[in-house]
Amino acid sequence: MFFSSVGFSIVIMSIWPYLQKIDQTADASFLGWVIASFSLGQMVASPVFGLWSNYRPRKEPLIVSIFISVMANCLYAYIHVPASHNKYYMLVARGLVGFGAGNVAVVRSYIAGATSLQERISSMANTSACQALGFILGPEHRVDDSGRQCKNVNFEEASTDEVQFPQGNIDQVAVLATNVLFFVVLFIFALFETIVTPLTMDMYAWTRKQAVLYDGIILAALGVEAILIFMGVKLLSKKIGERAILLGGLIVVWVGFFILLPWGNQFPKIQWEELHNNSIPNTTFGEIIITLWKSPREDHNEGPTGCPIEQAWCFYTPMIHLAQFLTAAMLIGVGYPSCNVTSYTLYSKVLGPKPQGVYMGWLTASGSAARILGPVFISQVYTSWGPRWAFSLVCGIVVLTIMLLGVVYRRLVPFSVRHGRIQE
Repeated sequence: MFFSSVGFSIVIMSIWPYLQKIDQTADASFLGWVIASFSLGQMVASPVFGLWSNYRPRKEPLIVSIFISVMANCLYAYIHVPASHNKYYMLVARGLVGFGAGNVAVVRSYIAGATSLQERISSMANTSACQALGFILGPEHRVDDSGRQCKNVNFEEASTDEVQFPQGNIDQVAVLATNVLFFVVLFIFALFETIVTPLTMDMYAWTRKQAVLYDGIILAALGVEAILIFMGVKLLSKKIGERAILLGGLIVVWVGFFILLPWGNQFPKIQWEELHNNSIPNTTFGEIIITLWKSPREDHNEGPTGCPIEQAWCFYTPMIHLAQFLTAAMLIGVGYPSCNVTSYTLYSKVLGPKPQGVYMGWLTASGSAARILGPVFISQVYTSWGPRWAFSLVCGIVVLTIMLLGVVYRRLVPFSVRHGRIQE
């Protein structure tokens, strides 16, 4: 999990500049499909790896998935070599990297089967903080919700002092609702990480090198922030519970995206090279902005900087100030990890101590679907209508999610608590 996160964070901020460099025909809309291809591969692989881990040692799918990831990243490193169609090679490479990343379902099912309810949130938080690499070499045993070791996978011949699978039905409404909640959590962060580089290049006239550097620093800072949040969740969950943390995290995320809404009378700078080509629309907005703004600094090796003239909203949408963007990023960086770890911790508790490989595969698949739709959604809306519409729609989605959580709040309880075997 640690190395997977390292590999993902190295690549994500450089995809857009890299794509522009290797294939001039690629636009921001295609960027959404490239980023979505990772999650499409993960969505396909997650149930497969989850089912595999239910019947075979978890080492097998983990090793195979890591091997696939290594090969796919090697392909990604050399997609600039072919003479044409480079953007499609990137699409394939990222899809294969995502397929290898389907091992998340295996890791989460391992944790669910090796921890008690009291240990669950702590272990999930540690994993999310990239401290779970030892699961490949760890002992393969399963415990029940109280922490007692179980030796037989099928529990049909367990002795009296060994734990059998408890009887009772899983709350399928809670399972479905948690999948939806997890989908939205991944959806909103996927669109945020997708739009960061294009947004900062458009708003602040950053060059490709500047965008990769500065956005990389921002991502690293969010990573440090996330680790602190994961550790805080471990302590806070003991006092107020995972459901309250999930609700609070969603509210913080909503505030973050609300802050991103453009306001004021300052507009982004327009790409100067396009102005020389006389391709600006003959509109009053365009003429006013040309007279107000000087050309942004242009690095001839990097190409034109500023908001592309093809995006008509650049002429009438106020810019998002840097302090505004950084504040929003900080809040989203608080809300997302809180929602992420608590949502799949609640999910594992709702499922109970039965083997969770397939269920975790579906959860990961729902998250992957979110990471497919999120980049496509934000790239299309942002390119066509701008950040005001894009972030307003996201705020609306988060509000609906908070309402859903309120409806199912009482049902998101552990399997053993629901069936009266232990006290909550």
